[in-house]
Amino acid sequence: MTRINKVFQRLITNNKKALIPYITAGDPSLELTKKLIFKLEENGADIIELGVPFSDPMADGPTIQRASERALKNNVSLKNVLDLVSDVRTSTEIPIILFGYYNPFFTYGTEKFSKDAKRAGVDGALIVDLPPDEADELKVHMDRAGLDIIFLLAPTSTEERIKLITRKAGGFIYYVSLTGVTGAKTKFDSCIEEHVATVKRFTDLPVGIGFGISNPDQAGKVVKWADGVIVGSAIVKIIEENLKNQDMVNKVGEFVKSLKNGIGGGDDRIS
Repeated sequence: MTRINKVFQRLITNNKKALIPYITAGDPSLELTKKLIFKLEENGADIIELGVPFSDPMADGPTIQRASERALKNNVSLKNVLDLVSDVRTSTEIPIILFGYYNPFFTYGTEKFSKDAKRAGVDGALIVDLPPDEADELKVHMDRAGLDIIFLLAPTSTEERIKLITRKAGGFIYYVSLTGVTGAKTKFDSCIEEHVATVKRFTDLPVGIGFGISNPDQAGKVVKWADGVIVGSAIVKIIEENLKNQDMVNKVGEFVKSLKNGIGGGDDRIS
């Protein structure tokens, strides 16, 4: 059983929901990313999505695009991200998922990436621009390494598409709460509950809802329909607004704690 499986099993057993925050590796520095990872876990994160910087993050809104640009100015590469995970893995068992675009993974080499990611302590990858019908080469190597590939499902996904993705996915299903790019939103598709229920007809995998969730009230609302909530742009915005603030890590931690309280709070890791 993978770390991701164990987390969701524990949460479901305790009638809790997963909080999955996203940050971009290397924004504003790898040293601060390391501190942020520990602060996220300390304040209620159950799984962490760690963004791999990329020059053309087409599925991301301006907030995460700028974060990627800042990380690239620091020359942060996929290898650096793997080294970072290896470093933090000596002190934490929280599941870490790499979130990114296929080019850096392809350039690195799919087999080499899978082996190195496993060695570093990565738990899975979500590659935004790699659809499941084109992911077989990477999936073979990740399956051998015991790593999960997480795929996106959108409100527009057909039943046929849902069947394909749920058949190939691992870890959990990432349900996109709205069409478009990442970024804080004020309104959500009124059919999310119905769509998530449809997804759950075809899989036993947990479903996490992401894209656009920017405050505890929104997180608490949408997580009622799923097993977890993913929050990215709202966290990255706090980082961006506090780049020169020595209290930036704590500010992020306070916001993540508020999100945890919004979805039910409590630390089920204490038994």
